[in-house]
Amino acid sequence: MEKLITARCAFIEVNDIGVIWVMDEAKKIGFYNGNPEWANLGQGEPEVGEMKGAPERIKQFSIEPNDDRYGPLNGMLELRKAIAEHYNRLYRKNKISKYTAGNVSIAMGGRLALTRIFTILGKIRLGYKTPEYPAYEDMLNYQLDRITPVCILSKKQNNFSIPSVSFKKAVKQYHLDAFLFSNPCNPTGHVIKDGELNEYLKIAKEENCTLIVDEVYSHFIYENGKPADGPVSSAAFVEDVNSDSILIVDGLTKSFRYPGWRLAWILGPEKVIEDIGCAASAIDGGPSLPIQRAAIQLFEPERADQESNALREVFARKQNIILNTLRENGIICSDDSESTFYIWADISRLPPPLNNSDCFFKEALKHKVITVPGNIFDIHPGSQKKEFNFNQYVRFSFGPEEENLKMGLERITELIKSHRQHGT
Repeated sequence: MEKLITARCAFIEVNDIGVIWVMDEAKKIGFYNGNPEWANLGQGEPEVGEMKGAPERIKQFSIEPNDDRYGPLNGMLELRKAIAEHYNRLYRKNKISKYTAGNVSIAMGGRLALTRIFTILGKIRLGYKTPEYPAYEDMLNYQLDRITPVCILSKKQNNFSIPSVSFKKAVKQYHLDAFLFSNPCNPTGHVIKDGELNEYLKIAKEENCTLIVDEVYSHFIYENGKPADGPVSSAAFVEDVNSDSILIVDGLTKSFRYPGWRLAWILGPEKVIEDIGCAASAIDGGPSLPIQRAAIQLFEPERADQESNALREVFARKQNIILNTLRENGIICSDDSESTFYIWADISRLPPPLNNSDCFFKEALKHKVITVPGNIFDIHPGSQKKEFNFNQYVRFSFGPEEENLKMGLERITELIKSHRQHGT
């Protein structure tokens, strides 16, 4: 018999990002996107398609002859200008310093935008907190030769956010060169805004600490169970767009409800944006011209405001539905979940084994409902050790359409009720 020879493998093993693992587990037993038999309360995208009060969805676009060519590495000038004007209109009406096209870099998705940023960082100490967006861990793991990640403790009583006073102490204590955070926060739904957000930017400037602010949920803002008046962004508190070391990342994925378009942007000082463009030449070669051209119309003021206002109306209603149902079932939900389309839920009072997030996830799958175990958000780049535990937390998404959301909540209710009745 011929002897088999195994070639020496040149590749490292790459594991699924946490939420992708969740979806893969569901696919093993029949889930696929759009399957009407399933309720995906773990999904990281908002409902797409037509929505009450929102402008008509873009269903087609044309491709210009020059769109077949390579485009600018930082993106098409017309779109960069439209995005800059969008931010100036929403957040900087009374500011002397305004964003221009030179302050904007376009990338094919938020992860790529962040990868561009991480690539141009020097040998630094980068602060972050937990729980936080799982992809940060995976992206930073490729940058550990230059970036030293530093986890800053967050507390339950603050809904796992870091008050500005604690942030200032952390920057000094850990000698942070930069700080990365999602605001609004995935998974907790906490949003730093108004004076507190202003304090963050002041502290960063005083301490020479770069802020990298992931604002992809910036338009999903609620107040007391109702839609808020508008979105939230650090852009409102930047003093000088070309000297303040603040990088803002956002995109079409969440607030414009076009996740499949894979289009995001970075706002920052012109010199940093130039460097990001240079990095893009090696990383990705620049964004798609046809998609950029189609996206320009989304930033027309009337259309953008109509989408944003409709989004908050619809999602505030869904937030009330999910909060009421979860609380009726004995699940503890924070009172300050005022953003995103997630509920960071404490399941510790549920009957065993449902009070463990992994067990809850597996049991819910049997009822064709997807959730996300809390430990997935316990990120620690560069370390195999999980320093904190979120095994009593589950992230529920109210991203699905209302009827599908209700179906999933009914099944969750049945699941919990059955365990209470039978004590198993």
